Amino acid sequence: MSGPGQGGATRREIFQQPDLWPTTLARVDEASARLGLGRRLTGKRVLFTGAGTSAYAASAAATANANCMAVPTTDLLIDAERYLAGVDVVISLARSGGSPESAAVVERVRALRPEIFQLAITCNPQSALTRSALDGILFLDPRTNDSSLVMTSSFSNLVIAGQALMRRDAVDEAVDIGTRHGRSLLPAIDEACRSVAGAARERIVMLSSSPLQAWAREAGLKALEMTAGAFPVVTETFLGLRHGPMSFVRSDTLVIALLSSDPLRRLYEQDLLRELRAKRIGYLVGIADISDPDGLFDAVIPAMAPRLADELRTPFEIVAAQLFGYHLSLSRGIDPDNPSPAGVINRVVQGVTIHPARPAP
Repeated sequence: MSGPGQGGATRREIFQQPDLWPTTLARVDEASARLGLGRRLTGKRVLFTGAGTSAYAASAAATANANCMAVPTTDLLIDAERYLAGVDVVISLARSGGSPESAAVVERVRALRPEIFQLAITCNPQSALTRSALDGILFLDPRTNDSSLVMTSSFSNLVIAGQALMRRDAVDEAVDIGTRHGRSLLPAIDEACRSVAGAARERIVMLSSSPLQAWAREAGLKALEMTAGAFPVVTETFLGLRHGPMSFVRSDTLVIALLSSDPLRRLYEQDLLRELRAKRIGYLVGIADISDPDGLFDAVIPAMAPRLADELRTPFEIVAAQLFGYHLSLSRGIDPDNPSPAGVINRVVQGVTIHPARPAP
């Protein structure tokens, strides 16, 4: 176990997640009753939004329901008119709620479409976002407000909260499975990630299929952030890799692939992995069932919830990517708690100037 200043906070925040997921469901229940969210969300067109990791959380949350979409706040702020047509509800996701874009988007939506119901899900009750023109706020357990620079526990709990608002029964079952499997599998996942991090050389590819694209993007960001950019990372879908990005893959490139629970998707994924094998490129790592009967992988990281529907798996399978980034950081002599001591990136984004909106047509 790493001590203070050596990734101790990051490790604690990763490992606490299975214990916090049920508390997030309880907080969703409280907010739903307090704000009447059932009637406000049922049958409505919902837009999830966030910045950085919270944008990927928004994307993962939106997969729970066909009436949902996700747009990063960094796009919504400068092009709100484009995205708000037909939207009934905007749900902002944020760890700190201190990013300048977060509060500015709330004000921009209010100015353009005052009838839209605006809800925030945040880990920080003291944030600037909570003082903006919101119609309601769902506060997560304070322990989800990670002290580390990178978002870990906050990400998975923001996703679960967003998905639970839209598809509660399925998410209840998913959290039950994820919590039980997480508590039992975390030591094995941790050890596998430590071993895989030791195999990393120069480049990393993160692969997933359609409903899990947010997983690949967030997984890639963890490797990038926690190593201060030491490893170039490409995130792609299995089928998308052939359309140009495969040129990034060399013989020693670490390719981490999250296998789908859907049989048809998995057939396409296996075809791509066999192609990489035939071309003798990539050190192939599967996040999958522990067994690898087809011999597709050089290493396997146990999947936490391999049989759940793909659209519900991101908050559970991201734990492996977080632990991989953590061990990759330590292998480079970098402190995962603060991998950017020079302030190239910050826990709360700085330096954003909010400009006046363009005049209404």
